[in-house]
Amino acid sequence: MDLHQLFILRELGERGSVAAVARALFVSSSAVSQQLSALQRSTGVALTERNGRRLVLTPAGTALAAAATGVSTAMAAAEEAVASFHEEQTAPVSLSAFHSAGLAWFGKLITRLDASAGAFGGTAGGTAGPPLRCGDEDVARQDFPALVADYDLVVAHRLPHDPLWPDRVTVTPLIYEPLDVALAAGHPLAGRSSVSISDVADEPWIAGHPGFPLAEAVNVVAASAGHPLRIEHRLNEFFVAASVVATGAAIALLPRYTMAPAPGSGLVLLPFTDLRVGRQIDVLSRPETLLRASARRVLEELSAVVAAHRPPPPPSRG
Repeated sequence: MDLHQLFILRELGERGSVAAVARALFVSSSAVSQQLSALQRSTGVALTERNGRRLVLTPAGTALAAAATGVSTAMAAAEEAVASFHEEQTAPVSLSAFHSAGLAWFGKLITRLDASAGAFGGTAGGTAGPPLRCGDEDVARQDFPALVADYDLVVAHRLPHDPLWPDRVTVTPLIYEPLDVALAAGHPLAGRSSVSISDVADEPWIAGHPGFPLAEAVNVVAASAGHPLRIEHRLNEFFVAASVVATGAAIALLPRYTMAPAPGSGLVLLPFTDLRVGRQIDVLSRPETLLRASARRVLEELSAVVAAHRPPPPPSRG
């Protein structure tokens, strides 16, 4: 079997259409179709079939695409063996994150990698950091795994009770981030150290759009309250939500670490006394990606940034 043809089959399985594969590889759709046809002839089994106007994988095609992942991993291991022999850790690494994580960590990560490089390409006892290519991708929870087709490392988030990430991606846990109740500084509850479900169940709320993790988090609050919350606004962008909260018009759930309010912001974050609600932040990648020294280096430095800039816990509840 031709390795390039296996790669194209895998791309079709992950990207969902011949046109999407063609765009990603900068070739024509007919060129992609020709490679798939040649692979099918060589295997002697149907690997693709029509589903309406789209070409999709058959069960045999899905199985072969999964096997292609193993082939890519083995090839990456061979390439990494050569790279490790030459101590190559400077290959570029692409990293995506949703907005609040990107704002909190991208700048610190870039600074940390630049510092490791030193003024003249490396410090006396260290190694120059790999070039980093950042992208902001804030998508619905189920769409995060697909981003590994375009980025080496993908910072993704989900609620603890959400389905686990699919087996086709490698998952590196990064941090569990609690979600706190965001109130205007002038709100009657703002002077407390914590709040209960009953304190806020009848307040006007801001929630995210359905399908996004933080929209589901508000549903957790509603379930604990025993009745639907009064949703006044649907806002995915935390900074927009924070600006509305600061007016006193509504309250919201905001992440404790990545959205910690600055002095003078007009916001306070209070933890729940009787509910544990938060998001799990993970780094997703293709299995072969972490065989590369440069990708492992960026992941290690990102983990260090998250650990070093995690603020102290809020005051004790009660």
